[in-house]
Amino acid sequence: MLATTPPKTASTRSAALLVTVAALGYFVDVYDLILFGVVRTPSLKSLGLSDAEVLRQGLRLFDFQMAGMLLGGILWGVLGDRRGRKSVLFGSILLYSLANLLNGFISDLNVYALLRFLAGIGLAGELGAGVTLVNETLPKEKRGYGSLLIAGVGAMGGVAAATVGGLTDWRTAYIIGGCMGLALLLLRVGTYESAVFQNMGKSSVGRGDFLSLFTNQRRFFVYLNCILIGIPIWYVVGVLILFSPELAKAVGVQGTVRGSQAILYGYVGLSLGDIACGLLSQWLRSRKKAIYAFIAVTAAVIVLYLTWPGFTPAQYELMCLALGFFAGYWAMFITMSSEQFGTNLRATVTTTVPNFVRGAVIPITWGFRGLAPSLGLAGSALLVGGICVVLAFFATSRLAESFGKDLNFVE
Repeated sequence: MLATTPPKTASTRSAALLVTVAALGYFVDVYDLILFGVVRTPSLKSLGLSDAEVLRQGLRLFDFQMAGMLLGGILWGVLGDRRGRKSVLFGSILLYSLANLLNGFISDLNVYALLRFLAGIGLAGELGAGVTLVNETLPKEKRGYGSLLIAGVGAMGGVAAATVGGLTDWRTAYIIGGCMGLALLLLRVGTYESAVFQNMGKSSVGRGDFLSLFTNQRRFFVYLNCILIGIPIWYVVGVLILFSPELAKAVGVQGTVRGSQAILYGYVGLSLGDIACGLLSQWLRSRKKAIYAFIAVTAAVIVLYLTWPGFTPAQYELMCLALGFFAGYWAMFITMSSEQFGTNLRATVTTTVPNFVRGAVIPITWGFRGLAPSLGLAGSALLVGGICVVLAFFATSRLAESFGKDLNFVE
């Protein structure tokens, strides 16, 4: 790792504008991501699909979106390190906003799939570019505040999606999301590129070399550990909250748990948890201690959620709030990942890591479903969750503390 010339410090007003743009961009990002789950069934039924086809084609569209996100994570990350964080931030917002807007006018299933793929590519870039730009701009002791605001505001996009999707028809909900994103582009005026990135222009070091993360043993294991830290978050979202109605029955809860309410409570919890974890990190002056604490309590809540039969349906739905809250270290783990790597690879890492974590929900759900016939739903979820938590604890222990770390270096 090589140090570079110290960059100029951004003004407070300019830094605040960058945090605002990144936070609102992530709000629209999450809105789109969750909206598809909310309107999937009514949108497919309006295209004339049967109930059986709705499930099959819904999974197909989800796969198209995830494929776009995995590809987009690499694409935007490399571009962010080669062309700049600002261009990726606004390019990704433009792409998913246009895809969202056009989703409101589709009448063909294949066009729907193409637009979900394009939206996935767009959705993959905003968060990583925003966090990287903010981390490189704010004073090193205050980076945690910027990240917690981005993720805290962003997670409320899930609440907005559930609300708008429930109050309007699916076409209007998509159009609203597209218009929000396009309106956000107006804030591009007054934003600027990271001084740390601009300073790297004076160096001849290679930028955005994604494959270099796999050709150097130290970098590879640091990168792998960054991904593993976030695994429990999407286990909570993709298994415990998404399948809350089925898990409630398996645990023995009497009555019906509403999946829509579970998702709503879960994302409120994630938003509040991101803020709380960021504040805890600032208070402890440690990323690792804050993440350890949240993973530990998440593990305890998981056990209670999957073993206690005495909950009422309303209480079980509220448990999703607790799950979301303590799994709400999303911003902190992305910030910590960003701080592990030099400026020439930082955007690549910060953009790909969260998208690989999101993609990990696929093998996680495969494991959950595969073990369910022999262990039962609750037993399967408990085993898979235990593995996710242990991996996250181990991965956190292997990474260096990065609170207050000077980010003005290259690999």
